[in-house]
Amino acid sequence: MEALALTLHGSSVGYRTAGDGPAVVLIHGMAGSSETWEPVIPLLAKHATVVAPDMLGHGTSAKPKGDYSLGALATGVRDVLVALGHSRATIVGHSLGGGVAMQFAYQFPERTERLVLVSSGGLGREVNTLLRALSLPGAEYVLSVGTATGLRNASEKVAGWLGRVGLHPAPGLVEIMRSYSALGDHETRAAFLHTLRAVIDVGGQRVSARDRLYLTQDMPAMIAWGDRDPIIPVTHAYEAHEAMPGSRLHIYPGAGHYPHCHDSQRFADELLDFITSTTPAALTAEQLRLRITTGA
Repeated sequence: MEALALTLHGSSVGYRTAGDGPAVVLIHGMAGSSETWEPVIPLLAKHATVVAPDMLGHGTSAKPKGDYSLGALATGVRDVLVALGHSRATIVGHSLGGGVAMQFAYQFPERTERLVLVSSGGLGREVNTLLRALSLPGAEYVLSVGTATGLRNASEKVAGWLGRVGLHPAPGLVEIMRSYSALGDHETRAAFLHTLRAVIDVGGQRVSARDRLYLTQDMPAMIAWGDRDPIIPVTHAYEAHEAMPGSRLHIYPGAGHYPHCHDSQRFADELLDFITSTTPAALTAEQLRLRITTGA
Protein backbone atom coordinates (compact mmCIF):
# COMPACT_ATOMS: atom_id res chain seq x y z
CA MET A 1 0.00 0.00 0.00
CA GLU A 2 1.79 3.09 -1.25
CA ALA A 3 1.31 6.66 -0.05
CA LEU A 4 1.74 8.79 -3.16
CA ALA A 5 1.00 12.32 -4.35
CA LEU A 6 -0.36 14.08 -7.42
CA THR A 7 -0.22 17.74 -8.38
CA LEU A 8 -3.67 18.90 -9.45
CA HIS A 9 -4.42 22.53 -10.33
CA GLY A 10 -1.16 23.53 -8.67
CA SER A 11 -1.88 21.80 -5.34
CA SER A 12 -0.40 18.58 -4.00
CA VAL A 13 -2.95 15.83 -3.34
CA GLY A 14 -1.93 12.78 -1.33
CA TYR A 15 -3.48 9.36 -1.87
CA ARG A 16 -3.01 5.67 -1.20
CA THR A 17 -3.60 2.96 -3.73
CA ALA A 18 -3.32 -0.82 -3.85
CA GLY A 19 -4.69 -3.88 -5.60
CA ASP A 20 -6.13 -4.75 -8.96
CA GLY A 21 -9.69 -5.12 -10.19
CA PRO A 22 -12.77 -2.88 -10.13
CA ALA A 23 -12.06 0.57 -8.73
CA VAL A 24 -13.18 1.40 -5.19
CA VAL A 25 -12.73 4.93 -3.82
CA LEU A 26 -12.52 5.39 -0.03
CA ILE A 27 -13.27 8.93 1.20
CA HIS A 28 -12.31 9.80 4.79
CA GLY A 29 -14.09 12.02 7.30
CA MET A 30 -13.48 15.50 8.72
CA ALA A 31 -10.02 16.05 10.24
CA GLY A 32 -9.16 12.54 9.04
CA SER A 33 -7.10 11.23 6.16
CA SER A 34 -6.64 8.13 4.04
CA GLU A 35 -4.92 6.57 7.08
CA THR A 36 -8.33 5.76 8.54
CA TRP A 37 -8.70 3.10 5.84
CA GLU A 38 -5.36 1.36 6.60
CA PRO A 39 -6.99 -1.73 8.20
CA VAL A 40 -9.39 -2.11 5.26
CA ILE A 41 -7.23 -1.41 2.21
CA PRO A 42 -5.20 -4.66 2.20
CA LEU A 43 -8.39 -6.70 2.59
CA LEU A 44 -10.12 -4.95 -0.31
CA ALA A 45 -6.99 -4.88 -2.48
CA LYS A 46 -7.13 -8.67 -2.91
CA HIS A 47 -10.12 -8.18 -5.19
CA ALA A 48 -10.24 -4.50 -6.17
CA THR A 49 -8.19 -1.45 -7.08
CA VAL A 50 -8.42 0.76 -4.02
CA VAL A 51 -7.92 4.52 -4.22
CA ALA A 52 -8.01 6.48 -0.94
CA PRO A 53 -7.33 10.21 -1.41
CA ASP A 54 -6.51 12.79 1.21
CA MET A 55 -9.05 15.50 0.46
CA LEU A 56 -7.70 19.05 0.23
CA GLY A 57 -7.17 20.46 3.70
CA HIS A 58 -6.56 16.99 5.13
CA GLY A 59 -3.70 14.55 5.61
CA THR A 60 -0.73 15.06 3.32
CA SER A 61 -2.69 17.15 0.80
CA ALA A 62 -2.28 20.90 0.48
CA LYS A 63 -4.30 23.20 2.74
CA PRO A 64 -4.99 26.22 0.49
CA LYS A 65 -7.38 29.04 1.24
CA GLY A 66 -10.40 28.30 -0.88
CA ASP A 67 -13.59 26.33 -1.32
CA TYR A 68 -14.18 23.44 1.09
CA SER A 69 -17.81 22.83 0.19
CA LEU A 70 -19.09 19.33 -0.53
CA GLY A 71 -19.25 20.18 -4.22
CA ALA A 72 -15.62 21.29 -4.32
CA LEU A 73 -14.45 18.25 -2.37
CA ALA A 74 -16.43 15.90 -4.65
CA THR A 75 -14.85 17.56 -7.69
CA GLY A 76 -11.44 17.00 -6.13
CA VAL A 77 -12.18 13.27 -5.79
CA ARG A 78 -13.29 13.22 -9.44
CA ASP A 79 -10.02 14.85 -10.46
CA VAL A 80 -7.99 12.19 -8.62
CA LEU A 81 -9.91 9.46 -10.44
CA VAL A 82 -9.38 11.14 -13.82
CA ALA A 83 -5.67 11.64 -13.14
CA LEU A 84 -5.27 7.96 -12.21
CA GLY A 85 -7.17 6.78 -15.28
CA HIS A 86 -10.31 5.41 -13.59
CA SER A 87 -13.48 6.27 -15.47
CA ARG A 88 -15.92 4.77 -12.93
CA ALA A 89 -15.82 3.43 -9.39
CA THR A 90 -17.71 2.29 -6.32
CA ILE A 91 -17.72 5.37 -4.07
CA VAL A 92 -17.39 4.80 -0.31
CA GLY A 93 -17.59 7.68 2.16
CA HIS A 94 -17.20 7.88 5.94
CA SER A 95 -18.73 10.72 8.01
CA LEU A 96 -18.02 13.95 6.07
CA GLY A 97 -16.81 11.63 3.32
CA GLY A 98 -20.31 10.17 3.13
CA GLY A 99 -21.66 13.61 2.32
CA VAL A 100 -18.91 14.01 -0.29
CA ALA A 101 -19.78 10.56 -1.72
CA MET A 102 -23.46 11.49 -2.07
CA GLN A 103 -22.49 14.79 -3.70
CA PHE A 104 -20.15 12.89 -6.05
CA ALA A 105 -22.94 10.52 -7.06
CA TYR A 106 -25.24 13.48 -7.69
CA GLN A 107 -22.69 15.53 -9.65
CA PHE A 108 -21.06 12.64 -11.53
CA PRO A 109 -23.61 9.80 -11.87
CA GLU A 110 -21.86 8.57 -15.00
CA ARG A 111 -18.75 7.89 -12.88
CA THR A 112 -20.55 6.24 -9.95
CA GLU A 113 -21.13 2.48 -10.01
CA ARG A 114 -22.29 2.09 -6.42
CA LEU A 115 -22.68 4.26 -3.32
CA VAL A 116 -21.60 3.20 0.18
CA LEU A 117 -22.26 5.38 3.24
CA VAL A 118 -20.37 4.71 6.48
CA SER A 119 -21.61 6.69 9.53
CA SER A 120 -22.41 9.35 6.99
CA GLY A 121 -23.07 13.03 7.38
CA GLY A 122 -25.73 14.78 5.34
CA LEU A 123 -28.68 12.65 6.46
CA GLY A 124 -30.18 14.75 9.26
CA ARG A 125 -29.57 17.73 11.55
CA GLU A 126 -28.34 15.82 14.60
CA VAL A 127 -24.60 15.84 15.21
CA ASN A 128 -22.27 15.83 18.22
CA THR A 129 -22.50 18.97 20.38
CA LEU A 130 -18.76 19.63 20.23
CA LEU A 131 -18.80 19.94 16.44
CA ARG A 132 -21.73 22.34 16.67
CA ALA A 133 -19.82 24.43 19.20
CA LEU A 134 -16.74 24.56 16.95
CA SER A 135 -18.82 26.29 14.27
CA LEU A 136 -19.12 29.36 16.54
CA PRO A 137 -16.86 32.43 16.36
CA GLY A 138 -13.80 32.03 18.55
CA ALA A 139 -13.33 28.34 17.82
CA GLU A 140 -9.97 29.17 16.25
CA TYR A 141 -8.61 30.21 19.64
CA VAL A 142 -10.08 27.20 21.42
CA LEU A 143 -8.55 24.83 18.86
CA SER A 144 -5.14 26.51 18.97
CA VAL A 145 -5.03 26.04 22.75
CA GLY A 146 -6.58 22.58 22.75
CA THR A 147 -4.19 21.23 20.14
CA ALA A 148 -1.05 22.80 21.56
CA THR A 149 2.06 20.68 21.12
CA GLY A 150 2.36 19.85 24.80
CA LEU A 151 -1.20 18.57 25.02
CA ARG A 152 -0.87 16.57 21.82
CA ASN A 153 2.38 15.03 23.01
CA ALA A 154 0.74 14.16 26.30
CA SER A 155 -2.03 12.22 24.57
CA GLU A 156 0.51 10.41 22.43
CA LYS A 157 2.58 9.52 25.50
CA VAL A 158 -0.50 8.14 27.26
CA ALA A 159 -1.30 5.99 24.24
CA GLY A 160 2.29 4.75 24.09
CA TRP A 161 2.32 3.95 27.80
CA LEU A 162 -0.93 1.99 27.50
CA GLY A 163 0.57 0.00 24.64
CA ARG A 164 3.66 -0.89 26.67
CA VAL A 165 1.57 -2.35 29.47
CA GLY A 166 -0.55 -4.36 27.05
CA LEU A 167 -3.60 -2.08 26.90
CA HIS A 168 -4.73 -0.82 23.52
CA PRO A 169 -7.30 1.92 22.88
CA ALA A 170 -10.43 0.93 20.94
CA PRO A 171 -10.08 1.46 17.18
CA GLY A 172 -12.51 4.39 17.24
CA LEU A 173 -10.51 6.13 19.98
CA VAL A 174 -7.33 5.65 17.98
CA GLU A 175 -8.93 7.43 15.03
CA ILE A 176 -10.20 10.28 17.22
CA MET A 177 -6.70 10.73 18.71
CA ARG A 178 -5.19 10.70 15.23
CA SER A 179 -7.62 13.38 14.03
CA TYR A 180 -6.95 15.46 17.15
CA SER A 181 -3.19 15.25 16.62
CA ALA A 182 -3.57 16.35 12.99
CA LEU A 183 -4.83 19.80 14.06
CA GLY A 184 -1.49 20.93 15.43
CA ASP A 185 -0.65 23.57 12.82
CA HIS A 186 -2.46 26.75 11.82
CA GLU A 187 -3.07 25.79 8.17
CA THR A 188 -4.68 22.47 9.09
CA ARG A 189 -6.87 24.07 11.77
CA ALA A 190 -8.01 26.75 9.33
CA ALA A 191 -8.88 24.15 6.67
CA PHE A 192 -10.70 22.07 9.30
CA LEU A 193 -12.85 25.02 10.39
CA HIS A 194 -13.60 26.04 6.79
CA THR A 195 -14.74 22.47 6.10
CA LEU A 196 -16.74 22.16 9.31
CA ARG A 197 -18.56 25.48 8.82
CA ALA A 198 -19.49 24.48 5.28
CA VAL A 199 -21.62 21.63 6.63
CA ILE A 200 -22.34 22.37 10.33
CA ASP A 201 -23.70 25.34 12.29
CA VAL A 202 -24.73 25.78 15.90
CA GLY A 203 -28.04 24.03 15.18
CA GLY A 204 -26.43 20.93 13.69
CA GLN A 205 -25.78 19.69 10.18
CA ARG A 206 -26.74 22.38 7.71
CA VAL A 207 -26.44 20.31 4.52
CA SER A 208 -28.85 17.46 3.81
CA ALA A 209 -29.20 15.01 0.92
CA ARG A 210 -32.43 13.48 2.21
CA ASP A 211 -34.57 15.13 -0.47
CA ARG A 212 -32.46 13.44 -3.18
CA LEU A 213 -32.06 9.94 -1.76
CA TYR A 214 -34.78 8.67 -4.10
CA LEU A 215 -32.22 9.03 -6.90
CA THR A 216 -30.39 5.98 -5.55
CA GLN A 217 -33.16 3.72 -6.86
CA ASP A 218 -31.03 3.53 -10.02
CA MET A 219 -27.82 2.81 -8.10
CA PRO A 220 -26.81 -0.01 -5.73
CA ALA A 221 -26.41 1.45 -2.24
CA MET A 222 -25.07 0.16 1.06
CA ILE A 223 -25.12 1.71 4.55
CA ALA A 224 -22.83 0.75 7.47
CA TRP A 225 -23.12 2.21 10.98
CA GLY A 226 -22.10 1.58 14.56
CA ASP A 227 -24.99 1.26 16.98
CA ARG A 228 -23.09 3.35 19.56
CA ASP A 229 -22.06 6.20 17.28
CA PRO A 230 -21.54 9.30 19.49
CA ILE A 231 -21.01 11.66 16.54
CA ILE A 232 -23.97 10.98 14.24
CA PRO A 233 -26.87 8.91 15.64
CA VAL A 234 -27.60 5.47 14.22
CA THR A 235 -31.21 6.57 13.64
CA HIS A 236 -29.90 8.32 10.53
CA ALA A 237 -28.90 4.91 9.14
CA TYR A 238 -32.38 3.47 9.53
CA GLU A 239 -34.03 6.56 8.07
CA ALA A 240 -31.67 6.61 5.08
CA HIS A 241 -32.21 2.89 4.49
CA GLU A 242 -35.96 3.51 4.39
CA ALA A 243 -35.51 6.37 1.92
CA MET A 244 -33.07 4.53 -0.37
CA PRO A 245 -34.97 1.83 -2.30
CA GLY A 246 -33.14 -1.49 -2.35
CA SER A 247 -30.26 -0.35 -0.13
CA ARG A 248 -28.41 -2.76 2.15
CA LEU A 249 -28.08 -1.88 5.83
CA HIS A 250 -25.34 -3.24 8.12
CA ILE A 251 -25.34 -2.28 11.80
CA TYR A 252 -22.22 -3.00 13.88
CA PRO A 253 -23.04 -3.85 17.52
CA GLY A 254 -20.79 -2.08 20.00
CA ALA A 255 -19.15 0.07 17.32
CA GLY A 256 -18.88 3.85 17.50
CA HIS A 257 -18.25 6.28 14.66
CA TYR A 258 -15.66 4.06 12.90
CA PRO A 259 -17.33 0.71 12.12
CA HIS A 260 -14.77 0.02 9.37
CA CYS A 261 -12.05 0.11 12.06
CA HIS A 262 -14.12 -1.66 14.74
CA ASP A 263 -14.45 -4.78 12.59
CA SER A 264 -12.35 -4.31 9.44
CA GLN A 265 -12.70 -7.90 8.24
CA ARG A 266 -16.48 -7.85 8.45
CA PHE A 267 -16.63 -4.47 6.74
CA ALA A 268 -14.36 -5.60 3.90
CA ASP A 269 -16.29 -8.86 3.45
CA GLU A 270 -19.62 -7.06 3.30
CA LEU A 271 -18.31 -4.42 0.92
CA LEU A 272 -16.78 -6.99 -1.44
CA ASP A 273 -19.96 -9.07 -1.36
CA PHE A 274 -21.96 -5.94 -2.17
CA ILE A 275 -19.69 -5.18 -5.13
CA THR A 276 -19.68 -8.69 -6.57
CA SER A 277 -23.41 -9.33 -6.11
CA THR A 278 -24.73 -6.09 -7.61
CA THR A 279 -24.74 -4.71 -11.14
CA PRO A 280 -22.95 -1.36 -11.53
CA ALA A 281 -25.23 1.59 -12.14
CA ALA A 282 -25.36 2.85 -15.70
CA LEU A 283 -27.54 5.92 -15.38
CA THR A 284 -27.99 7.80 -18.65
CA ALA A 285 -28.39 11.56 -18.91
CA GLU A 286 -32.02 11.07 -19.98
CA GLN A 287 -32.78 8.81 -17.01
CA LEU A 288 -31.27 11.35 -14.64
CA ARG A 289 -33.27 14.15 -16.29
CA LEU A 290 -36.50 12.24 -15.79
CA ARG A 291 -35.70 11.41 -12.16
CA ILE A 292 -34.92 15.02 -11.33
CA THR A 293 -37.86 16.54 -13.18
CA THR A 294 -40.49 14.04 -12.02
CA GLY A 295 -39.12 13.42 -8.52
CA ALA A 296 -39.81 9.70 -8.85
